[in-house]
Amino acid sequence: MEIAKELMMGLLKRMGVETEVEGFSRQEGLYLEIKSDQEGIIIGKHGRTLDSLQFLINRMVNKQLKEPVNISLDINRYKERRADSLSKMVTRLREKAKRTGKTITIGPFNAYDRRTIHLTVKEDPSLETESIGEGEVKRVKIIPKGK
Repeated sequence: MEIAKELMMGLLKRMGVETEVEGFSRQEGLYLEIKSDQEGIIIGKHGRTLDSLQFLINRMVNKQLKEPVNISLDINRYKERRADSLSKMVTRLREKAKRTGKTITIGPFNAYDRRTIHLTVKEDPSLETESIGEGEVKRVKIIPKGK
C-alpha cells in the first residue's frame, strides 16, 4: 500500500497538484482516495484523466509486486457522486423507455459508468441494456424487452 501511495503522490506532484493520498485495503483490492482542492485537473473531462491515472498506478505498482493487486483510484468521492448522478439519470430514462416502448441510446461512457448504468437498469425486469461501440468509451442502449 505504501508503494502505491508514494507513487501516486509522486505522479500528482509532477502534475503540479498538491494532494493528500490515503490508502485502504478492500476485498477487491487497494483503494486510494485523493484529497485535493484541484479535483478538476485530476478528474479531467468525463473522468478520463482519473481513469488514466488509475491505469498508470496499476501498471506502476504491479510491475514492482510479485502478486498483482487491483487499485481503484478516486478523488473527493467523485466516483460515488458520479454513480449517484448516473443512477438518477438512468432511472428517468428507464421510465421513458417503458412509457414510449422505444430504445434509448446514451453515452459515450467509460467502463465504470457503463457498469453503473447496466446495474441500475437491471433492477427493472422489463428492460435490458447493451453496450455498443469500439474501444474503452462506448454507448449504452436501454431496450424494452420484446423489442
